[in-house]
Amino acid sequence: MDESRIADPSSALRRSDRSLPTRLSRAVSVVLHPLVMPLYVILLLVAGPTQLSYFPASVKFYLLWVTVLYTAVIPLLSVGLLRSVGRISSLAIDDRRERILPLAIGIVCYLLCAATVARIPSAMIVRKFMLAGACCELFCLAVTFYWKISLHLAAQGAAAALLVLLTFGKAGNLTGTLAVALLAAGTLDWARLQLGCHQHRPGAAGQAGRVLAATLYVLPSSAGCEK
Repeated sequence: MDESRIADPSSALRRSDRSLPTRLSRAVSVVLHPLVMPLYVILLLVAGPTQLSYFPASVKFYLLWVTVLYTAVIPLLSVGLLRSVGRISSLAIDDRRERILPLAIGIVCYLLCAATVARIPSAMIVRKFMLAGACCELFCLAVTFYWKISLHLAAQGAAAALLVLLTFGKAGNLTGTLAVALLAAGTLDWARLQLGCHQHRPGAAGQAGRVLAATLYVLPSSAGCEK
């Protein structure tokens, strides 16, 4: 069976369903969309119990603005442009083969964001996070050639991995946030299954891949936060 368009034969019917579970699933998918996950992470770093919370307000705003620009605005505009020229059939990018170019653009955006943030040496953890994001996008791109991976769960898995590393690296008291992130990951998995967007294996692969990539890149910097 070709999974390049839909993971579940009944997904089209579920998307037209207006029942409460389906509407809740759509809301969860929007709130935990991959484009906004980096913003959530940076917000936590600059406003939560971490060393970045001591940065001046101007530096915090700069980090937030750069994150939004490179991980949300530019990718979203790129998807809109690809849609207008007919390179993708819908903004949802359900076709596995149509995800290749957006993912490649995402890799470039994460790398540009890491290069921009490098101007602030004390924000090393942010640069490492962006490099981890580029690795995660690369992993998803490689898998996409053969399999329709769950990008939603991949992004959530990366965020959870970062919280685990920061918590055990004693970068801050993030235990409660980690618990919320894990709960959100389970809720998102339910939502994507409810919408018929993927099956268990693609979802698990998405989370596992991003956890691995995020761990490899963020672990050195999280250890440095302990000093």
